[in-house]
Amino acid sequence: MARTATFRTRPRGLTVRVLALTVLFVMASEVLIFLPSLARYRLAWLDNRVDAARLAIFALEATPDNMVSQDLANAILAHVGARGIVVHKPNNTTLMLDSESPPRIDGVFDLRHGGLLMPIADALATLGHHGDRVLRVLGVSPKDPTTVVEVLLDERPLRNALWGFAGSMLGVAALISAITGSLLYVSLRRLLVTPLRRLIASMMAFRDDPEDAARVIVPSARSDELGLAQRELASMQETVRQALRQKERLAALGTAVAKINHDLRNILSTARLVSDGLSGSAAPEVRRVTPRLIAAIDRAVALCTHTLTFTREGAPPLQLAHFPLAALVDEVAALTQRPEPHPFELVNEVPRPLMARADRDQLFRVLQNLALNAAESGARHLHVRAQAGRDLLAIELADDGPGLPPKARENLFRPFAGSARPGGTGLGLAVAREVLRAHGGDIALAESTGAGTVFVLKLPAERSGAPASERVSA
Repeated sequence: MARTATFRTRPRGLTVRVLALTVLFVMASEVLIFLPSLARYRLAWLDNRVDAARLAIFALEATPDNMVSQDLANAILAHVGARGIVVHKPNNTTLMLDSESPPRIDGVFDLRHGGLLMPIADALATLGHHGDRVLRVLGVSPKDPTTVVEVLLDERPLRNALWGFAGSMLGVAALISAITGSLLYVSLRRLLVTPLRRLIASMMAFRDDPEDAARVIVPSARSDELGLAQRELASMQETVRQALRQKERLAALGTAVAKINHDLRNILSTARLVSDGLSGSAAPEVRRVTPRLIAAIDRAVALCTHTLTFTREGAPPLQLAHFPLAALVDEVAALTQRPEPHPFELVNEVPRPLMARADRDQLFRVLQNLALNAAESGARHLHVRAQAGRDLLAIELADDGPGLPPKARENLFRPFAGSARPGGTGLGLAVAREVLRAHGGDIALAESTGAGTVFVLKLPAERSGAPASERVSA
């Protein structure tokens, strides 16, 4: 509940940050536009003064001696907004209007030389000055490009105009940033943040009760990345839910087996006593099959004892011993052989001198499971071969059955999912892999076609000088 409350108190964190970043980025973009615009505005303002100065000089040219009274000169300069005007004509004629006391010049700007960075620097310098400097500006009139015009100007009017222009641009930039940020905020909230919050809410609800099917997110029909994320989350949640249900069933199975294990062992003990009595029978056939019956009952008792091994974490405890592998395969063949109408024969091709180092009962269980699987799949023969390498003992089991279906191959060693026949549990191969991995080996499907299936069992090779048996616990 604490995490849910925290989630509810911070729903706008992402959108607010996106809004702030949007405004910041738009303002930064406006600054990149603002500086050149400021420089162009300054140049346009000065060009207008130069053009006005050129027009004012026409008053001199209208006089016979190119001179006017000082009062008229002061009036013309005030109208232009200049302290003095000098015009250089192509015929080396110079016309000039100036005040009674020419001011001291603080800076010179030549508009005839273009560029990008220098006008921006000059505009920023104008904004940064606080005094009233006098500038000498040189340029050409747009209407008379052959004439050079010099104008003496006060910087204060230019600075005031630049500040007014800058304020207007910043206001427009702020308005554009606010509108863009708001539209982006609404769009991202609808397209991104709301679906993300739905994903987070589904994760939190699923975390509280992962076995409830109603808490699995229902993905939308979106085809973008968020739609893909929803579908993948739904698939993951369903997989987790099914895995938990399977584990619950396994736990229930383990509990049930534990309850019947005691009674089943008592029944098998009774059968063992009866079998012991059969060993003294006068019938030769009964005496011949009695040892096999007793061995099978002993294995059943041992299997009951270790039934819960599959449900415990870690590898099962092993009783390692050295024994002839061919003899063990003979025992499996005797118990799995079937007569007509569905004959099955295990063909033992294991070299007689070959020794194995393993838990004999556990390996018997693995081979028997694989043999029974082959017989139930429709195979008539199962060939068992073995070859010992330097560090590995490989046992190959090849049958002539119809092969495994695709579903069984995809879930081959998964309990309750890898069965090749209807009604099967798939536990045989899962147990086989667990037993072989406990030995330090493994089992793999080498081939499965319409001509048969081949499994390969791998065990660590026998080490010379090892003790006859040793106890190994997981």
